[in-house]
Amino acid sequence: MIRFLYSCLLYILSPLIVIYLYFVRGKKAPAYRQNFTERFAFSLTNLPKNAVIFHCASVGEVLAAVPLISEYKARHKNDHIIITCNTPTGRQQVKDSFKNQVSVCYLPFDFWDCANRFIKTLSPKLFITLETELWLNIMTAAQKVACPTVVINARLSEKSLRGYQKVPRLAKVLMGSIDHIASHSREDAERFICLGLPTDKVTVTGSIKFDIYVDDTALQQAEQLKSEFRTRPVWIAGSSHPKEHEKLLYAHKELLKIYPDTLLIIAPRHPEQFEPVADLLSQQGFTFTRRSEQVAPTKQVILADTLGELKMLYGSADIAYIGGSLINRGGHNPLEAAAFNVGVVTGPSIYNFSHIYPELFLHQGAICVEDQAELATLLISLLNDPHQLKKLGSNAKRCLNKNQGAIEKSLQVLKHNLIKETIS
Repeated sequence: MIRFLYSCLLYILSPLIVIYLYFVRGKKAPAYRQNFTERFAFSLTNLPKNAVIFHCASVGEVLAAVPLISEYKARHKNDHIIITCNTPTGRQQVKDSFKNQVSVCYLPFDFWDCANRFIKTLSPKLFITLETELWLNIMTAAQKVACPTVVINARLSEKSLRGYQKVPRLAKVLMGSIDHIASHSREDAERFICLGLPTDKVTVTGSIKFDIYVDDTALQQAEQLKSEFRTRPVWIAGSSHPKEHEKLLYAHKELLKIYPDTLLIIAPRHPEQFEPVADLLSQQGFTFTRRSEQVAPTKQVILADTLGELKMLYGSADIAYIGGSLINRGGHNPLEAAAFNVGVVTGPSIYNFSHIYPELFLHQGAICVEDQAELATLLISLLNDPHQLKKLGSNAKRCLNKNQGAIEKSLQVLKHNLIKETIS
């Protein structure tokens, strides 16, 4: 009954969901309108059957999952892999990361008929979803055809726990649709158990986001770009958002008063923000160039208007500010900067990475600022003290190294569930 009510609610909301994605988001980013039938589980005939499906909501989840999926591919060479996403940027990131080595499509809406059609059409052997992407109808449909459902890198905040506890019957059914969870921490595991997940269905693996490795190509690219900056101080603002861009440019103006040769690399989170940020830079009188133009960085700002380069761009900077944190967006992944020995600066809104920042703060690899003025003051202070700046970066890398190993543990969880699927 509860699944029926859940499905009815989704159908009632379906016009708003479609209007928002196709017309609202589609107007800002036309890529949302492409392959739209996949969101209803149509146009899937070109995808392999009996594949292993990894669901990564957007760019951040794709980037975190790349090492895990790559290692899975290396160990299971005969398995077909499909990666599903919710956003066109996530879809593009899959193509950039894996070329033609995996298939990609949108995960359909969790409507009853779409979920059943998706699973029936593809007949997957294993359905893996990352973090908190829990879709009741899709996971239930998978279980009905003996396809195990596994949640990797699972996390559940105290706030989310309280939300689920307000609908206990839904939470219980949702937990029943999961075959196994690989959780960030013991605290996350206990929260899932509190919602009704059996204790034997959860394994604490840590976060796969710590398992970031910098390959030689990325290292060389970062070093090459850094050499083009010569001796200029460089800070990067990665994954920035509207209403945050202005705060960052305020800090850069203050920084230029003390260090007029300082360079800011600003990388908006979403491609549809490239042009608005360019307009904002012009309005505020900054000299800037676009990363896509590949010209010598002699201006005050580089607008990073390319996709798939953010991690490398972090490596070319001296300090990394992680966006979505001076506004109430919960922050983004700071570990891509840490992987390059680059120290992290963040605003106070970091709830999306509450499993990562405490470790960085503990190891003194990240510093939190409350507002744009404090950000400017901190940047000036760090550039005044090269020793402290270098120490911040080395502490961030040390924290990263200490917490690695989740991918291997997660692969063991997947192997165990594949064996169960084969036996059944």
